[in-house]
Amino acid sequence: MKLFQLIFILTTLYNSAFAQREFDLELWYTKPAELWEEALPLGNGKLGAMVYGGIETEHFSLNDNTLWSGAPVPGNAKDGPEILEQVRKAVFNEDYGQAGEIWKKMHGPYSARYLPLGDLFLNFNFSEKVVENYSRRLDLNQAITTTEFNVEGVKYFRESFISFPDKVLVIKLSASEKGKISFSADLSTPLKLKTKVVNGNEMILSGKAPKYVAHRESEPEQVVYDSFEGEGTNIEIRMKIKNKGGEVSSDGETLQVLQADEVIIVLTSATSFNGFDKSPGLEGKDPSKETAEIFKNIRRKNFSQLKDSHLTDYQNLFQRVSLQFAESKPDLPTDERLIEFGRGNNDSNLAALYFQFGRYLLISSSREGAVPANLQGIWNNKIQPPWGSNYTTNINIEMNYWPAENTNLSECHTPLFNFMENLAINGSITAKMNYGIENGWCVHHNSDIWAKTSPTGGSDWDPRGTPRWTCWAMAGGWMSQHVWEHYLYTGDKEFLKNRGWPLMKGAVEFMLEFLVENKKGELVTNPSTSPENSFRVGDEVYDVSMASTMDMSIIKELFLNSIQATKVLNTDLELANELESAFKKLYPFQIGQYGQLQEWYKDWDSPDDKHRHISHLYGMFPAGLITPESTPELAKAAKQSIIFRGDISTGWSMAWKVNWYARLKEGNHALDVLKEGLTFIDPQLTGNRSGSYPNLFSAYPPFQIDGNFGGTAGIAEMLLQSHNGIVHLLPALPDDWKDGKISGLVARGGFVVDMEWENGTLVAANITSKKGGILHLRSSVPLYHKSEKLLESKASKNREISFGNRITWNSKAPQDLQELKIPDTYDYEMPTQPGETYRIQAKPI
Repeated sequence: MKLFQLIFILTTLYNSAFAQREFDLELWYTKPAELWEEALPLGNGKLGAMVYGGIETEHFSLNDNTLWSGAPVPGNAKDGPEILEQVRKAVFNEDYGQAGEIWKKMHGPYSARYLPLGDLFLNFNFSEKVVENYSRRLDLNQAITTTEFNVEGVKYFRESFISFPDKVLVIKLSASEKGKISFSADLSTPLKLKTKVVNGNEMILSGKAPKYVAHRESEPEQVVYDSFEGEGTNIEIRMKIKNKGGEVSSDGETLQVLQADEVIIVLTSATSFNGFDKSPGLEGKDPSKETAEIFKNIRRKNFSQLKDSHLTDYQNLFQRVSLQFAESKPDLPTDERLIEFGRGNNDSNLAALYFQFGRYLLISSSREGAVPANLQGIWNNKIQPPWGSNYTTNINIEMNYWPAENTNLSECHTPLFNFMENLAINGSITAKMNYGIENGWCVHHNSDIWAKTSPTGGSDWDPRGTPRWTCWAMAGGWMSQHVWEHYLYTGDKEFLKNRGWPLMKGAVEFMLEFLVENKKGELVTNPSTSPENSFRVGDEVYDVSMASTMDMSIIKELFLNSIQATKVLNTDLELANELESAFKKLYPFQIGQYGQLQEWYKDWDSPDDKHRHISHLYGMFPAGLITPESTPELAKAAKQSIIFRGDISTGWSMAWKVNWYARLKEGNHALDVLKEGLTFIDPQLTGNRSGSYPNLFSAYPPFQIDGNFGGTAGIAEMLLQSHNGIVHLLPALPDDWKDGKISGLVARGGFVVDMEWENGTLVAANITSKKGGILHLRSSVPLYHKSEKLLESKASKNREISFGNRITWNSKAPQDLQELKIPDTYDYEMPTQPGETYRIQAKPI
């Protein structure tokens, strides 16, 4: 009895420690945002806002994810096949400089730019008054921002959210005393605009986006507009004010509220975007019809109803996953937590907050029916944003979706698939015109809402356009991994049949025709680059060669995944046989003279190369071609490559390294890199140091959202892995996270995993099988189910679907330079039934 009481007390204390953390899902601050990188993001996948929380002036910086410059411009090469033949000949003759110069003839125009929608300003009369008890917050559990403060004994409170079901931004203003809310509301846009007030309390802003925005500051024309009836996207913002008490009036350009008790503001937007293949100015939709319809649909809904539908929709996604560490949290504003964390003060729950913030951003920027999240998600306040805030396909758009499946947000993945289907249409034309390839589709390194697939580079006018980023046609292969992963996680065979496999098949068909034989009869890509990096031969620096490791890794994975897909669907078996034959001839991995995984066709790697892209490690993550268990020699070489590059880099690059170290089972090093990514960056100071801005946006610098998404995915990889067909519990748990629990992570095969651990050791797990089937399980401790030890599997290490037994390599290294820290594990297998949950424990009951 005493033993039972002791266990009960310890369990109660353990659970209460976690219960205190359940509501630690807020970003909060004690002063308003002055800069955009301090403001707090809201979004419903289409409409976005950055909330500043101002006192005298409240500012909402607005975005619509269909608002881009320009119109569809294919940009394919006129004499592509002839140019390709010349480039290949130069590469085979090892005249790499000439190959790069010839490739520039393939350059087309740059992609379009993602644009800001406008700004809503609420101007109050609080000047020269004492403000007390100020706070602004973003509640991740509700996707609601709040601002509150006291002025002359009156408490003012604002809350705002953007609803996905109702398609509106909703703002509520209230005060502790009646008649205290007075302000003017002003809508503006950095684009061409017209405004009008209707019905006394409604404002409409009509705008026009530029038909061209420059890529380089040296271009003679930077921002070019057409007439309102001409080329360029048309926009409309519609806003309505509902007051309780007081009155609303207008001067024709703004709305004024005087002495109200409470105010509700609703705002929505629409653009003339009418599809990736239509001119938004000449063939566009009427945005006013869309905004009017949205307002019509909510006309009878009060604030509580709008809020309830928002919460029901959002929390259905967000609350699927919970992560908590038992360590107490410092009671500090978020920006101060970042600063203290950088000083070495332990704050594990800051990592948990960052993990959930990434999931929040994905929900807010990528919802069904919308276009995918871009370089900044859906948030941008510049006409000429960094890198156009576009879709960069040589890592960034893919990284945006790394946490979609494993953090239980599979629905948020669908905008990428929709976009891929557009890319496949345009990419089939690029394949024909640029390469003379009649089957399949391809995408180069940059795209936009118009699904651009041709190489960028500025045509023939930009001397800064360079093949090290333009000469890369592998994005279709990489993106195809996402549709296959979606199938692995969900088991949705209808999706695979109707959407996934057609995309994969098209990517495969392009690759089969693009590959050529080298002098040894091996299949290689030519031309080939390792994205955005260059290599040195003697005193010369070059961009273009053949068979870069990234190219070959993408193709190997694509072929193997496609062979599996044909078996699942029992289709295209002749194509599968062709892939089998081609796979055997693919240029193998190479381990170079320094013990590194070779990046290039030849051993040109330099240990002093610190480039942010380490694309040749694609095979270890996001692919599963290289694993410590199945290909230890390659894993050691990959580790050597990461060490040469160093931990510190751009935000997204460090996020990728977190995932690589997690795959190497080195949780402490993964956490060290994650901590570097959480370094506080003051947006008022210039510099190249990467980290996190006060609002937790990842600093490249400047802001790129892929760092946030990559960091969230990396934390998930530290806690759960399933890429090799085995569900590995706590594969890379760092020492700092010794006590914790997580619920709702998803493993391939459709297994939803809840876990808790103490002193760095698994205590128990609940595993729900969505689809049924055999669960292959791996753990560092023996496991029991219903007081019986699980059946150990001697075969599971041999059944890894990382395809390690099919991967070949050559080595020039004199010896292994790195050691792997692979923990001893136990492997199990157990049958499962659809919908059943299984309690797995580290000790018998």
